[in-house]
Amino acid sequence: MKKKKTVKFLNSYQQCDTAIEPATPLYEKIPPVVKKLMKIMADKNSFSHVEPIAIPSSESVVKLIHQVRRILFPGYFTQSTLAQSNLEYYLGQETTYFLENLSRQIISAFQHDCFRLNLPCSNCSEQGHEISLKIVQELPTIKKLLDTDIRAAYEGDPAAEGYDEIIFSYPGLMAILIYRLANLLHKHKVPVIPRIMTEHAHSLTGIDIHPGATIGESFFIDHGTGVVIGETTEIGHHVRLYQGVTLGAISLPKDAGDQFRHKKRHPTIEDDVIIYSNTTVLGGETVIGARSVIGGNIWITESVPPDTKVLLKRPELIYAGNGRKKTKKRGK
Repeated sequence: MKKKKTVKFLNSYQQCDTAIEPATPLYEKIPPVVKKLMKIMADKNSFSHVEPIAIPSSESVVKLIHQVRRILFPGYFTQSTLAQSNLEYYLGQETTYFLENLSRQIISAFQHDCFRLNLPCSNCSEQGHEISLKIVQELPTIKKLLDTDIRAAYEGDPAAEGYDEIIFSYPGLMAILIYRLANLLHKHKVPVIPRIMTEHAHSLTGIDIHPGATIGESFFIDHGTGVVIGETTEIGHHVRLYQGVTLGAISLPKDAGDQFRHKKRHPTIEDDVIIYSNTTVLGGETVIGARSVIGGNIWITESVPPDTKVLLKRPELIYAGNGRKKTKKRGK
């Protein structure tokens, strides 16, 4: 019985093996496709990067983020055990590697921009090294800011069991860490790299913070999924946002990109403000005053004075089923 099954299987295999052979070799179909692609890419309106200057590496930029995490939170993201006796050596080694890698990526970003835009020589190499050193010198400032963000998360979230849990696993902290590094690069007008960083954070956490936004200390994003913070947003100290909050721009005309670029388009959130889930705040002239509380599912396009609560009127809930229909105001 077993022998018959084996013979049957071999016969089927031989038939399948013959069936997979193409009548015409597939490779002969490739050249026409390549010619069509070449023709499209020759068009000035098509996008490609075929230049003698290397573009910054997305993979290398992500590695920079991991290096910064290891530097700013030593012992959390390393396989080796750290002690006070070897901490200084560890930090020196990691910071040196970070400086070298950051310099390479920044120089590449400047060179690519100079070549692509046909700019006069701006001493890309010298400028890249100089900015990289300034970023490294700002790492203690970033560390202090992130420590306030961690404490804000612990104080604002009763579900947090401890600081370790926040550092290891909170998407809000991950997005804020990457933003704070990208924001420094943005301030030094480094092309491309800040956006690669914050869009990587966006893909990881669902939190989209433009590197140009201004955010104060003790910033906490609870849950985080779907939070959007636009380029010209200004956020004060001790601000808390929940999932789904959008700090955005009012809808602009289709051709308004150049006209409104680099102008204040996004709201200002003053100190000690809480904005609950799925609320949208729009407009460059919109200011949410200090110590205000904005409830969930609200749409705001005008300023709110300090010490104000903004809440939706309680909706009526309709319960249908069991042969009856009952309307009940929420909370009663």
